Formats: sequence, C-alpha cells, structure tokens
Amino acid sequence: MTDPVAPSTTAANRPTFRLDNEQLAFRFTATLSDRHGTPVERLPDPGRLDDWLTANSIAVGSEHATPADLDLAQRLREAIHRIGTAIAHDEPTTEADRAVLNRLLHDEQLCPELTETGLRWQPITGHHVRGALSRIAHDAVTLLGGPQHGQVKTCQNPDCRGLYVDTSQGQNRRWCSMNICGNRAKKARFRGPRTTAGND
Repeated sequence: MTDPVAPSTTAANRPTFRLDNEQLAFRFTATLSDRHGTPVERLPDPGRLDDWLTANSIAVGSEHATPADLDLAQRLREAIHRIGTAIAHDEPTTEADRAVLNRLLHDEQLCPELTETGLRWQPITGHHVRGALSRIAHDAVTLLGGPQHGQVKTCQNPDCRGLYVDTSQGQNRRWCSMNICGNRAKKARFRGPRTTAGND
C-alpha cells in the first residue's frame, strides 16, 4: 500500500503529505519526515502550508499563509515533536517549547462546523492562519497533557522516530504507520537473509 497523501494545489513535484496519523498534532509533525535519516521537508513554502491546512479540513477562507506564518508553523511543529519525544521517553520538556504551544492557544479563533462530509474547523475572526495553527496547538496540548500522554511513543524506525499514540491492547505497537515504516522494516528483514545467503 502506498503512503496516504494529499495532492499539492501549488506544484505537483513537491513532496506529498503524510496524512495517516490519527492525531492532528502528530500528523502535523510529519510534515518533516525521516528526521534521523534523509529529512524531507513537506512545508517548503507558505503555499504548502495552505495546502496542508486545506487537506486537514482547517479552513482559512481566502487568506493565504505568509513567510511569517510558515516560520511560526515550523517552530510549532518542532516544539510539538520535541515535547512528544520527551514524553515518550519519560524525559522533561522545556519551558521554551511549552511556551510556543501555550502562546498560540490564546490566539485560537476557530470553531467546529458540521458539514456533509463531517467536521470542519472554520475561522471566526482575526488572523485565520494563526488561528488554524492554534487549533493544532490545542490538539497537541490536549493530547500531551491529557490522559493519553502515557501512550505517546516514537516510531522504532531509526530514520523516522515519528510520534503516535499507541492504542493497541497490549501497548506493543512499534511503528507510526504499519503501511510505511512497518513495511520498510519487513523489507529490510527480507533483504537481510538474502544478502547474507549471497555472501556465503
């Protein structure tokens, strides 16, 4: 199975989005993937931030992201990833990272709207892109500070280390995505014995 993606509305040759994580905040951290291997930046410009928000049903009306919005989005993304990684490894979080999320929460200006296809977040007033980022921060704070924080884990793919919530009954899930990182591990195991046999 291929990576679940959303097409770009600005350039077909740019990296596509990973939309397979159940958690909005962790899905956002996947806009920088393979952090410990060959990193892939999926938000290279403000237009791609617009694309990502649209793909995740966070509407910002006619407003477009600016370079300042992109900088804030990337800072938010990295703060979420550092906090989540720290929690997954039972390590302390930093005040600076928490402040990035908490400041954005004061800017939250979105409300849920029921549509024909489900739930969509709509801007109320003010700076809509910043409001959309505050929605991501809200999801992160609710998750990382709530009852599920003990289920936050990092992917065991050494190149990925993406975040996910382990809701498996035995708390033994290993990959952020079985279809992506799990399949990579399977292929690596499959290639290993064949390589060894070829060298005998």
